Amino acid sequence: MTKEEIRLAESRTRKKHWKRWGPYLSERAWGTVREDYSPHGNAWEYLPHDHARSRAYRWNEDGLAGISDRRQMTCFALALWNERDPILKERIFGLTGNEGNHGEDAKEYYFYLESTPSHSYMKYLYKYPQAEFPYAKLVEENRLRDKSQPEFELLDTGVFDEDRYFDVFVEYAKADIEDILIKITVTNRGPQAANLRVLRDEKGRRPVFGNLEKFQTNPHWRDLPLFHEYFHGDSGSGVGASHQTGWTGVVTKLMQQSGESRERRNSETAVATAPASGSRPREDAPVLT
Repeated sequence: MTKEEIRLAESRTRKKHWKRWGPYLSERAWGTVREDYSPHGNAWEYLPHDHARSRAYRWNEDGLAGISDRRQMTCFALALWNERDPILKERIFGLTGNEGNHGEDAKEYYFYLESTPSHSYMKYLYKYPQAEFPYAKLVEENRLRDKSQPEFELLDTGVFDEDRYFDVFVEYAKADIEDILIKITVTNRGPQAANLRVLRDEKGRRPVFGNLEKFQTNPHWRDLPLFHEYFHGDSGSGVGASHQTGWTGVVTKLMQQSGESRERRNSETAVATAPASGSRPREDAPVLT
């Protein structure tokens, strides 16, 4: 058996839950019915892309090149900034059903390149323009077109002229079911040098920490992933309470332990009521709610 076949066998028998983490994080959760709390069911208008950076989702999350556990209790994704855009690039942009001349449509270029069945290895590519992202132009031009005309795409805006864009590759490799290595590779495809902020800026600062010097410089704090309630749409700094060292961290740990305990009980039950020889037990498939 190959190593991947061994991982799949361990997953089927629930010996090891290799599929617990995977590419389950959506590129966008704005404009969806599960986030719609409007009085008349206007999901597109209730939470459009322009609101997503300033409002908290209730039922799911989104992100670029993201992964999560299968219940989306913990998510990881990229935040990019080309120093030209008015906002951070944290999720896929697109048109709502009422904005596009052919209905709802994502206006980005991103590719899922690789993924083993157990998600032990995953590779993703996002193409990020070096010029300011033409959010308004895409909305306005498509709104002017009728159904008989072709869609106005991101490539039509000219932001990729002369190959002035970044290829952002994100790779995930599992050393174990809860040990995931992440590699981010950025390639400038353009003819000139250009800036792109992925993690810290040139001064070693992270936008999420804003002006909090303790978090920006203290070695015991600067690498912590904080879980803020909101984020500033222009600077990316965290706004509102952050519970990395508070109750949210405790509750998250308790939820994790509860889930692991429940899985152990299910595993014991499955062993006690094992199927007849020749039949296959149920796959350890991702559960998305």
